[in-house]
Amino acid sequence: MTKIEIIRAGQEKHFPGVDLEDEDLSDCQLEQINLAGANLVGTDFSRSNLKGARLDGANLLGAQLNLADVRANLVGANLMQADLSNADLRGSNLRGVNLMGAKLVRASLAGAFLSGANLTGVNLEGVDLRGTDLRGVNLNSANLKGANLAQADLQGANLSEANLEEADLRGANLAGANLAGANLLCAELERANIVGITLDRRVCLLGTSLSKTAS
Repeated sequence: MTKIEIIRAGQEKHFPGVDLEDEDLSDCQLEQINLAGANLVGTDFSRSNLKGARLDGANLLGAQLNLADVRANLVGANLMQADLSNADLRGSNLRGVNLMGAKLVRASLAGAFLSGANLTGVNLEGVDLRGTDLRGVNLNSANLKGANLAQADLQGANLSEANLEEADLRGANLAGANLAGANLLCAELERANIVGITLDRRVCLLGTSLSKTAS
């Protein structure tokens, strides 16, 4: 059997550092597989089950992960331009991950750990980010329109020029966050911690609900 056939059959789970560039691993049962530090550039994991997998340090540039279960360890992984549309990332460890140019439309990131991640310019419209650890994350120019950020920890995050129109930030921790030039049109900020946030005259607060915020 070839390496790909062995992986697809689930006969082996230990492949750290393996080169699987542009391989087709769609619709596979890959729970608990170890692909730490692997070359997964352009690999197709569409609809695959990667729950509990080790993908830390892996290069997933342009990988296809749409509709996949990626509740995995992705610490320090490169997910630039990856397609994570409709992916299940709930509770995943994404600390320090590079997600620039990634597609996350309708992905679920509730309870995920994203501290220190790079999400510059990423489209997160309508994404579920409830209770997510986003401390120090770079969300410069990101599209968070209608995103659910209730109870999220955004302490020290860079949200400059971000689109937060109609976003749910109720109970979120925004202490020390940079919101210069952000669009907060009709955003919900009830009970949010806004101590030490950075605003400027370009910030749009029209229709924003700020009742009972901590400032």
